[in-house]
Amino acid sequence: MPGDALSQDPAELRRRIDTTKAHSARVYDVFLGGKDNYEVDRAAAAAALAANPRGYLDVRHNRDFLRRAVTHLVEERGVRQFLDIGTGLPTGENVHQIAQGIDPGARVVYVDNDPVVLTHARALLTSGPEGRTDYVDADLREPALILEQAAKTLDFDQPIALVLVAILHFIEAEEAYPLVRDLVAALPAGSHLVISHLTDEMHPEPTRAVRRTYTERGFTFVFRTKDEVERFFTETPGITLEEPGVLPVHQWHPSPAPAPPAVDPVFFEGLDDIEKIRYRDINDVTDDDINVYGAVGRKD
Repeated sequence: MPGDALSQDPAELRRRIDTTKAHSARVYDVFLGGKDNYEVDRAAAAAALAANPRGYLDVRHNRDFLRRAVTHLVEERGVRQFLDIGTGLPTGENVHQIAQGIDPGARVVYVDNDPVVLTHARALLTSGPEGRTDYVDADLREPALILEQAAKTLDFDQPIALVLVAILHFIEAEEAYPLVRDLVAALPAGSHLVISHLTDEMHPEPTRAVRRTYTERGFTFVFRTKDEVERFFTETPGITLEEPGVLPVHQWHPSPAPAPPAVDPVFFEGLDDIEKIRYRDINDVTDDDINVYGAVGRKD
């Protein structure tokens, strides 16, 4: 049933997964060095990488923005509850691992309706005994269902961070703004809004070239400008955009990214370009590499 992720029949979920076409969550997983993908997804990632050889840094730094934002909210703002919508496949440090690594009592609800992601939902529910995690089967376009299900785990009388990282660019045009407003309206004062979003504003040619490779494979996304990303904060009642504002994700409260896994140089040279990504250090990023905006706002 919608909302109850763990009641889904695994066989039915597998039947819903089309392994003949590339899928955005699985392509994202490829760039993060994950294993939950298929040859068609690796081919899509390879085409995108050919269009923009440094494009993997957008994905990796988007993920590192999530790490820094969650860490900042737990350590500096005292947030202990997170509602993460458009979760994607489990990979690296997920929100509950970051938050509970600082405060074991943190609570996290993940939301996704993708059968690819739902098959791995249990991997996101490995909470420590002091905290709680849950998983909701719902679409971002169903805010009422999300809020109803999330209330089973989260205390809506206490601050909650709404995490919308790399999800809003899959929502067309003006439809995205009221969805954010509806979700934020249910949150108490002291809550926060975390957003990252793709843009073609900074480097149009490589980002549009990458989008063409994805469009050829049947999926695409909406680019938004800095002003359009700021609207998610300025047009949502009660939300104040926190400093330093909307910035390329690598510039938002920057700190060194975790080092990649150690690898034997001879072994590394034998890998293809996609396989090499997981071993590359992303700390060599420059402003010319990033095409993702990130920001955090607070609800007063």
